[in-house]
Amino acid sequence: MLTFRTAKAVLVSWTAARVVAVAMLTAVNWVPAQAGQFLIVGGCTGGRNSLNCVARYGEAGDPYVRQIPPPETEADKARWSERDHKWIDRCRPAVVQDTLGVPRYRYAARGCEFGVIE
Repeated sequence: MLTFRTAKAVLVSWTAARVVAVAMLTAVNWVPAQAGQFLIVGGCTGGRNSLNCVARYGEAGDPYVRQIPPPETEADKARWSERDHKWIDRCRPAVVQDTLGVPRYRYAARGCEFGVIE
């Protein structure tokens, strides 16, 4: 035997699901992101009879930037400073606009874009 729920009951349940999902994702989006914390973003979309929500979480910040720990001793600081000075003297970095007007770094020697000193 086939039975169907009334359209009104289905409509109320979809409306309630949308309201709950949007409220949860909106509350999550208002969490402030600070260094070393996780960030959650998401959203919902849907039509009359469908609803799709997605949330993505991860560490706050740029995933393509690698954090290098600072030098611990004075000898390390001196070594890093000497290395930086050698690189600047050899490579002479300058910002130059290309033909499209995009600022790009230009170096005096080959391999400088990879941090090569010698």
